[in-house]
Amino acid sequence: MFIQTESTPNPSTLKFLPGQTVLATGTADFPSPEGAEVSPLASGIFSVAGVKGVFFGNDFVTVTKADDTEWDHVKPAILGAIMEHFQSGRPVMNDDAQMDSGHAEHSGEDSEIVGQIKELLDSRVRPAVAQDGGDITFHGFERGVVYLHMQGACAGCPSSTLTLKMGIENLLRHYIPEVTEVRPVGVL
Repeated sequence: MFIQTESTPNPSTLKFLPGQTVLATGTADFPSPEGAEVSPLASGIFSVAGVKGVFFGNDFVTVTKADDTEWDHVKPAILGAIMEHFQSGRPVMNDDAQMDSGHAEHSGEDSEIVGQIKELLDSRVRPAVAQDGGDITFHGFERGVVYLHMQGACAGCPSSTLTLKMGIENLLRHYIPEVTEVRPVGVL
């Protein structure tokens, strides 16, 4: 088994490509070891000292390291944990694990606008940020402000504010005049 690695715009995060499907649908975000017990793969990666976060996409695993940890010290152990997991035949997620299907539900008078926002995110934004080892999902819409949740390599990325303001906000404002601003939720 050969696992490729790719750098991401976030220097604390690397993207690992095992050459096979990680999650058939949805994503899974483990911003800390708490909650990782629902995934044998995430638990194995978190057993490596210096790992701060794990994120699963369709065909990749994104790992975030602690600031005081060097990639040279943890990358071989992470590769070993990923390889050992896929060779073991164990599932990536336990049967009772809840997958993140993406966007938060929204109902109300602006549900048509929210539908347009989600469509633009799915068609134009999410494929691009998945290339960088992350995901951005809809969290809410209130009085012209779109709230987005950043995961994987996007969470904590130095360029995430620029991506939100110059990229995503401009895109949404161009196509949906009711959108006035985009803000992140959670940890940036």
